[in-house]
Amino acid sequence: MTTEIKVSTWQAELAVDCRCTLGEGPQWDANHQRLYWCDILEKQLHWLAPATGESGHHQLDHMVSLAAPLDGGGLLLVGEDRLSRFDPVNAAVERFCDFETDNPVTRSNDARIDRHGSLWLSTMGKKAEKGAGSLYRLHRGKLTLLLSGLTIPNAICFSEDGEFAWFTDTATGVVMRWTLDSEGWPQGEPQSWADFSTTLGNPDGAVVDSEGCIWLALWGAGQVARLNQDGHVIGLIELPVSQPSCPAFAGADLEMLYITTAQEGFSDEQLAQEPSAGSLYVVETGVKGLAELPLRLV
Repeated sequence: MTTEIKVSTWQAELAVDCRCTLGEGPQWDANHQRLYWCDILEKQLHWLAPATGESGHHQLDHMVSLAAPLDGGGLLLVGEDRLSRFDPVNAAVERFCDFETDNPVTRSNDARIDRHGSLWLSTMGKKAEKGAGSLYRLHRGKLTLLLSGLTIPNAICFSEDGEFAWFTDTATGVVMRWTLDSEGWPQGEPQSWADFSTTLGNPDGAVVDSEGCIWLALWGAGQVARLNQDGHVIGLIELPVSQPSCPAFAGADLEMLYITTAQEGFSDEQLAQEPSAGSLYVVETGVKGLAELPLRLV
């Protein structure tokens, strides 16, 4: 962090006391005004209707890390070894395609829809095995490998003009920026953009706001940092729990920032100190989110 830049601060408040083991993948469904997020390890898909406060969850038969709104309705579940269509009205699941089915070590992790309505998704080892993870792009129904040899791929997000993608390998502590072509495909090698390797907390999930800044969860630090276009921290959200995993903007005007958290790996003593760990938090920062496109499969 730099001392030359004024850093704004906010306090996050409890939104849904769901206490997920590994809360992840918050995603706003604008058409149905619902926020979805996952408890990866408990195989659950959670939801919240911010306008009414109503919430609930669906129990699934496999680990899922994101539910992406589809162009035309329904959701696409990013699962541990498959992508599936999901109808939240009747909880019907229809398998769309498989990936890494020959590798029982891995599961899906971070994912986000890009500025072309395509989906970037990652895999990692179920025990965070070094180098077991990969980064993919699902473009018009075809899944393409972008990068392999990663340990915990995270922080997938995109600039509004589609010029850049960001991601991190959490184990390295470094957020990378990748130049994209006019169709959203990476060009050249990703470049180091923001280094958290010597600070408290590891970079996890991230989202871009309407002003072009990135909100980055810092796992272990109990914070979400706001970074400007140069990768400098200009804001910090403080949470009462230590393991925030990913932020996402939601609400009718994308004015609320929701943050998933986790209690994965906690001892009984840690759970006693952080009883609401794994729950969904929210903060109104005065900055609006950047609307994301629904996922296009054709």
